[in-house]
Order: sequence, then structure tokens, then C-alpha cells
Amino acid sequence: MKDITILTGGAGGMGLATAKILGQNHHIVLCDLKQDNLSKAAEQLQRLGIESTFYICDITDQDAVNVMFNKIADQGRIASVIHTAGVSPQMGKADMIMRINALGTINITEAFIPYLSEGACMINISSMAGYFIPNFLVPKRAFAFAFSDKERFYRKALRRVKLFPKKQSSGLSYSISKNFVSWYSMKSAAKFGAKGARIISISPGSFDTEMGHLEEKSGSKAMLEFAAIKRFGKPEEIAELIAFCVSDRSSYTTGIDIPCDGGVIAGFSKKNLFKMMRN
Repeated sequence: MKDITILTGGAGGMGLATAKILGQNHHIVLCDLKQDNLSKAAEQLQRLGIESTFYICDITDQDAVNVMFNKIADQGRIASVIHTAGVSPQMGKADMIMRINALGTINITEAFIPYLSEGACMINISSMAGYFIPNFLVPKRAFAFAFSDKERFYRKALRRVKLFPKKQSSGLSYSISKNFVSWYSMKSAAKFGAKGARIISISPGSFDTEMGHLEEKSGSKAMLEFAAIKRFGKPEEIAELIAFCVSDRSSYTTGIDIPCDGGVIAGFSKKNLFKMMRN
């Protein structure tokens, strides 16, 4: 049996592109909510000669996530988990965004920890949006409860969002949730390292995916104005980065966030931020 890679959101653009690379050496397990999307993704992989299975799983349900990991672990060693599942501002309200992006990340990470082994790696997909939120809006005190009381963390993080008008709440919830994903991945590094494993977050910029184009209304295309590379990224480009990060070639890299944004963060300024917030 090959080593196993679990891909949450595996039917999406980034997840599927990553599966096509990692599937050359790993058995791929795709996780998503919609069976039709999973079936189509599995068929694509099969045509490429890539062995895969899939699970329908709600990542906000810790019990369901634990059951899924238990079943997968019976099939072989879980070598890597690529957590791409998440929602963006155009896809729902603030509470749903926080629950899926933040609590979902905690649930997947906690479910993986009992099965960590030497050389295992987890990649959490964050976002460049996490970099653009002013520090005074980041509820760092709430973040600390992620390791002791998840629901309390959720309520406190969402409380900050509710201080703003509904028009801005989804975008703010997304930025806070993704800032949290990077923070949480960093804070989890020691726990992973104790078992010889690694955890990294990656912050994509504007990508040529269904979600990426959906977020043009939220400014994904406008952000290219500040980019060094003025185009949308290709799913294959971030898939190659993910594949490198989980490989032995990156075995001394852990507890960091890696932007993959075409230079948007590098070209952004506080002046740009306040200009966008006024718009």
C-alpha cells in the first residue's frame, strides 16, 4: 500500500491539481461535501492512472472528521493532509465562513494528530487576505482558545466581526479566519515536531479557479494592480508548491506561512488598504 494523502476540498481547482502530482507516489483520498464533484474528480484521476478514493464529509463536524480519519488510517499510513477546503466572502455569511474556515481547520488538524508519524506533513491553505487585516482587528486573545475551547474561540472571533456593518462582515470574517489559519498552523508546529512531523500554511493570491473568479466582486482581480506578476495564478503553480512542501526536499520547513500571490503582499501598503476599505 502506498502512503496516503488526504485532500480536503479535493474536488476543487487547487485540490485536484495537487492530487494529480501527489498521486504519482501516494494513494489519494479526496474529501468534499458534494458526491457529484468528488466522482468527477476521481474519474479524472483514474484516466491519469492515479489511484484514489473519496469521502463525503462535513469538516465542521468533528465526529464525522474523526470517523473519516479512522477509516482512512486502516488503509495505510497517512503521510500528508492537504487542507484546501474553505469558503470565501461571496459564498456565505460571516458565521458560516468562520465556522468552515476556522473551526474546520481545527477539526482536520486535531483529527490528524493521533496518526502523525516521522516525515508526515500537513498543509493548511490560508489566503493573502489574512495579511491585509489591520492588527487591531485581529482577535488574538480569541485565537488562544482554539486549543482549549473551540466554540468559545468561535464566538469570540465572530464577536469582532459583528461590530461592523453586514455589508463588510463576510469579508472581515474571511480575513480573520485566514489570519487564524496561519497563526494556528504556526502555533501547532511544536506539537507536530514532537512526532517528527511538520505543518505549514500557504497563502494563495488570485488564482484561476472557480472560487478565485467568484471573488472578483470582492477584489481578487483588483488586487492584481499591486502584484508584481499581473495575472491570475494557475492551479498547477500552487500545486507544485504544495507538492514540494510535503516532500522530503522541504523536511526542515515547518511553522511558517508561505505566500503564493504573485507579489501582491510585497506591493501592498496601508494606503492601499484604507483606499479599498472606503470602496
